[in-house]
Amino acid sequence: MKTEFKKYTIAEICDGFEYNELEGKGLYGLAGKLTIQPEYQRNYIYADGKRDVAVIESVLKGYPLGLIYFNKTENGQLEVLDGQQRITSLGRFLKENFAVKINNMPQYFSGLNKDSQQFILNTELLVYVCEGEGENAEGEIKEWFKTINIAGIPLNNQETLNAIYSGPFVTKCKETFSNSQNPSTQKWDSYLSGNVKRQEYLETALNWVSRGEIEKYMSLHRRDTNINEIKTYFDSVINWADTIFDDTYKEMKSINWGELYEKYHSNPYNHKEISEKVANLMSDDCVRDKKGVFEYVLGGCTDTRLLNIRFFENNIIRKVYKTQTDRAKKKETSNCPLCAIGHEANKKRIWKLEEMDADHVEAWSKGGETTEKNCQMLCKTHNRAKGNR
Repeated sequence: MKTEFKKYTIAEICDGFEYNELEGKGLYGLAGKLTIQPEYQRNYIYADGKRDVAVIESVLKGYPLGLIYFNKTENGQLEVLDGQQRITSLGRFLKENFAVKINNMPQYFSGLNKDSQQFILNTELLVYVCEGEGENAEGEIKEWFKTINIAGIPLNNQETLNAIYSGPFVTKCKETFSNSQNPSTQKWDSYLSGNVKRQEYLETALNWVSRGEIEKYMSLHRRDTNINEIKTYFDSVINWADTIFDDTYKEMKSINWGELYEKYHSNPYNHKEISEKVANLMSDDCVRDKKGVFEYVLGGCTDTRLLNIRFFENNIIRKVYKTQTDRAKKKETSNCPLCAIGHEANKKRIWKLEEMDADHVEAWSKGGETTEKNCQMLCKTHNRAKGNR
């Protein structure tokens, strides 16, 4: 790999800079010779009023911004390997997209005194330009990209895969799934967790359509010029969930809706009944795993393991055990009510507390409460056999 050090002023690097609020669009500098946001780069994430401002404050104080890396392509153009966040912050400030505080007063670039303006424009940035050679030039650049991005804000898994499998497919995917200006994200936000700019919505969409084999799917579709399959599947999953449930809950964000879609989308459901059951379960203090509510209801309300139902408190268990045991000893029968009515050798056995389980007399799933009145102690064998009956 060929390498060289060069110096560019901020004015040079930001020459021709145009900031497009629609993510996924390339940003350019050096009068069009430099691609600031090549397709394998993550989206701009410094626009938070802290990190972008810190870049400008560092320049004004004369602090170094650190080494920046460019890649020289086969056609002689340059693209940013590392430094996109810093360069974009500089360009956005010059374009009046945000202000910095000077003497506790917000100041845009045009509001700075002339000396401060010239100081920013003439500040030099040290750039390390590298150029891949031979048939594996692209591979060298991508490997270099991953290596230098270890520092700072590390690339997450999907950002790394976007770099490795960059091409028309990734570009199209980012335009749809990594674009916070896409109006559809308002609907998606009810069912997805993560940061759209950090490629986490795209990662979810790929995970669903690939059944968890994201890297294989990206490799197979790298040169595709449309994303019809992933978009259609993703929309089908979201629309299915949106149709089934009338209300949304924060716990929906942690659900693998693609997996539930595969298991249940062919089943007929009454959305009003489903929504009523969900609402009741979400307000039930006995349900400790609220995110399991949705699959529990979709599956016919049979697998209570999904809900992690609250157990009886220890004081209730000890009290019910003593009451049953005292009564059993007087009657000379087993303190397990099911053993007591049986015909086996345990008909009169008094079980130890640790040999018994607390059980709902009326099953919780059938409306039984987790209270002392609805608690009985059963030997472990009978409790396992009783199940959810």
